[in-house]
Amino acid sequence: MAPVVFLVTLVVFLSARLVPGGPVEALTQGRRMSPEAIERFRVDLGLDQPWYVQYWKWAGKILSGDFGTSIRSRRLVVVEILYNFPHTVELVFASLLLAVPFGILLGVYAALKQHSVFDYFCTTLSVVGVSMPAFWLALMLMLLFSVQLGWLPTSGLLDPRVALKPITHFYLLDALITRNFVAIGNFFHHLVLPSVVLATIPLAYITRMVRSSMLDVLRLDYVSVARAKGVPETRVILKHALRNALIPVTIVIGTVTGLLLGGAILTETIFGLPGMGRLMVESILERDFPVIQACVLVFALGYSLVTLLTDITCQLIDPKARYD
Repeated sequence: MAPVVFLVTLVVFLSARLVPGGPVEALTQGRRMSPEAIERFRVDLGLDQPWYVQYWKWAGKILSGDFGTSIRSRRLVVVEILYNFPHTVELVFASLLLAVPFGILLGVYAALKQHSVFDYFCTTLSVVGVSMPAFWLALMLMLLFSVQLGWLPTSGLLDPRVALKPITHFYLLDALITRNFVAIGNFFHHLVLPSVVLATIPLAYITRMVRSSMLDVLRLDYVSVARAKGVPETRVILKHALRNALIPVTIVIGTVTGLLLGGAILTETIFGLPGMGRLMVESILERDFPVIQACVLVFALGYSLVTLLTDITCQLIDPKARYD
């Protein structure tokens, strides 16, 4: 994990400084300032030093728990992250709750009904789900369910008229703690469209992988032996076939979970949701280097932790899977 996080942060650190313009230009745009004042601004932000000195100082502060201060808002970066990260977690978790159970169910049933109409339907749906641009799907769903039918909201996670006391900044958890049932219903009402859009590609991947894996397992000898012994078909499918078929599927679920963190950037921007994705986009537009670097660090750590948990889960599912 350490080399991955180091390389990711280093690449983003350098890339941010290669983009034309910088935080000084973004902050002084439209303001009349002398070259001497602009240079003092650069010195105050530490941008006059070589990039490796800047990176070394930033990494040292990160290791001590200091994420720096936002150039745009002048607030601590850790405060910005603690305020926005819970909303991204809620969106990703809701998308997984849609993608994983339905993906496994559709994949298993398609494998059991191979070459049927349902099987062809699931295969076609998976190809469409992987190929469909998320932004296009989001706009089409907004046009249908929000503009034409008026069933679902187009932006935000709560209506402005709904009051909710922030405690953990997880809207659902805060609503449960304060027993604000109006906020709970309003939160789920706003979460429908973004979670469906974000779950589309993972759902397609999981369905295809489960179908393929189940077909391979169902052809193995121990499944045929179990059926020959008179074991009920439901038990054969759930205990003997599905458990072994889920080993490669677990890896895919772990991979798509990491991808959801990146996919949330586009989804949060389209639906105007508070979260790490929108925070990162706004920081890129304003050249807010400390926030950009902190967001990428959080995403890299999240992806690495998900990969680690995936490896552990694979060993729990299959005790024979051991690493040297």
